[in-house]
Amino acid sequence: MKELVLDLPTFAFVVSTRAALGLGIGLLIAERIPADRRRAVGSALVAMGAATTIPAAMAVFQNLRRRRRRPDWIEQDDRLRGVTRLARKGDDEF
Repeated sequence: MKELVLDLPTFAFVVSTRAALGLGIGLLIAERIPADRRRAVGSALVAMGAATTIPAAMAVFQNLRRRRRRPDWIEQDDRLRGVTRLARKGDDEF
């Protein structure tokens, strides 16, 4: 399973865009509010949720890409490439 860690502002932005889209769709389906008001508010929420979907997705994918990169302070030893088991203390005694 992939782990995705988002900072609080990005997480709140993604959640609020999904909530606005869901609430707008819910208002368009509902029948308890007068039709003209319901269509206006529901359409505005759907439009706002749909318009902010692309920036929210970009923020999530940028965070994924940033997590995949190795930090500069971590070095990679080419001799260990393809190794399935690293040596442990005491392995050299045999």
